Amino acid sequence: MLIKRAAANDCLPSEITPPEIFARRREFMQFSAAALASGALGALLPSAEAAEKLAGKPSPLSTPESPTPYKHVTGYNNFYEFGTDKEDPAANAHLLQTQPWSVSVEGLVKKPKTFDIDQLVKLAPLEERIYRLRCVEGWSMVIPWVGYSLAALLKQVEPTGSAKYVEFISAVQPENMVGVQRRVLDWPYVEGLRLDEAMHPLTLLTLGLYGEVLPKQNGAPVRITVPWKYGFKSAKSIVKIRLVEKQPLISWEKANPREYGFYSNVNPTVDHPRWSQARERRLGEFTKRETLMFNGYNEVASLYAGMDLRKYF
Repeated sequence: MLIKRAAANDCLPSEITPPEIFARRREFMQFSAAALASGALGALLPSAEAAEKLAGKPSPLSTPESPTPYKHVTGYNNFYEFGTDKEDPAANAHLLQTQPWSVSVEGLVKKPKTFDIDQLVKLAPLEERIYRLRCVEGWSMVIPWVGYSLAALLKQVEPTGSAKYVEFISAVQPENMVGVQRRVLDWPYVEGLRLDEAMHPLTLLTLGLYGEVLPKQNGAPVRITVPWKYGFKSAKSIVKIRLVEKQPLISWEKANPREYGFYSNVNPTVDHPRWSQARERRLGEFTKRETLMFNGYNEVASLYAGMDLRKYF
């Protein structure tokens, strides 16, 4: 919510803000707050306070690795609502309508509530977290996300003792999402976590990347980022969060349970039925690297103590 950008159909991916501009984001942040006062950015920023916050403070949870170039982060995506090719989301997601937007949090909670984007931005201090993203097809990125731990949101609604899982439901806009019309999956897109996974400090309620509002192809205006799991577990463009007692049936598990399990932890010892997961290629690099258990986030290992991670894949 820092940089006023043209619609995706007005520019090429190569013309989108590059990383060197990200390094000067404080200057843009100051400009954006001033522009908001004159009404120029009113459609992008919920408030001047939000403009200041979206830059995010560096987080100790970040990886020390260098971020993947912005053009890859925003130009090579899985977002099947906008098409199955990796370049489709960047080409088609400009049609996504993100205003107004709200996220309802309901189910087994004491205080169900609906949050608009302004409320989400101001709910907790935002952090910049540089997280690895590992996709099941064998490619990976390092992305500077902006957000805060999902636990901060869940605590607002006070889960009941019977809540065991958290279900995430994404938006469906048939008139704006060409992929929805093709019925590749049963829509809406549904994902889920165990409650303890959702409450882990690493699980991020994500509102931006590279110091700006989330691009539409990356899941605007709000998504989840779960860095130790394969990328499809991080639901995009969320409109509803439900706390439930039974494990939800997620979209990819429903479509192909042999290949996609509920947990989907990054695990180099468990092959996808059609390819190995032992190695990965970081976008922008030529040489492949070894895949790390839990994508390198070993602090979550205790969540799965005693579990057979080949059975619960």
